[in-house]
Amino acid sequence: MSTPFDSDRDLTDAPRVGGRQPPKDAATLILTRVRRGIPEVLMGRRAPGHVFMAAKWVFPGGRIDRSDFSAASANDLPDRETARLAREVPARRARALALAAVRETFEETGLLLAAPAPAASVAGPWREFRAVGALPDLAALAYVARAITPPGRTRRFDARFFMADARALLHPEPTAGSGELDEIAWLPLAETQSLDLPAITRFVLGEVGERLARPDRPLPFVRMVRGRHLVEHQD
Repeated sequence: MSTPFDSDRDLTDAPRVGGRQPPKDAATLILTRVRRGIPEVLMGRRAPGHVFMAAKWVFPGGRIDRSDFSAASANDLPDRETARLAREVPARRARALALAAVRETFEETGLLLAAPAPAASVAGPWREFRAVGALPDLAALAYVARAITPPGRTRRFDARFFMADARALLHPEPTAGSGELDEIAWLPLAETQSLDLPAITRFVLGEVGERLARPDRPLPFVRMVRGRHLVEHQD
């Protein structure tokens, strides 16, 4: 059963502080696997010193970078995911969002959603990813949710959530990563609701459980309209 979105908890997670900043494009990657018949999901706990969502358990992800618009990949997003994203953004930005999810996951966890490739020397944020001999595997991604941070918060993101099976990883276990997450672990999906989670993460985890059973589930879009949270499901 899906988890209802908790509007009150969301406002507590990110209190209104004023200001009118536009949301920045961001992308998140939800990695799943099955161990001894039990679905697991990869999550990390944000370090306590962060201004935004300190000490909360989250999925790896972050803001889109200029380099994501030109980074090479082993393949393209599946047609269904491309079509879903095309309703929201131009094709070039859609691809960059998917690449941002893969890159941020590598930076924060050391995990490579990728296909083997000759090592290459490139400048910028993709340098370490390409140096180990890998190209992003966009074909492994499914676009599963979107959420926009309410107005007036210290950080605002237009976040797209992607999902992928851990079998597409070049190796199955995370490393220390960049240090943004002070703990990284594969967790049984059924046990994640007991963690200290942002409201949107709790909601998306419920969607993950539903999607594992029904991959064609409509995509939820969470945003605030005229002071109230709205959850729309889009085919």
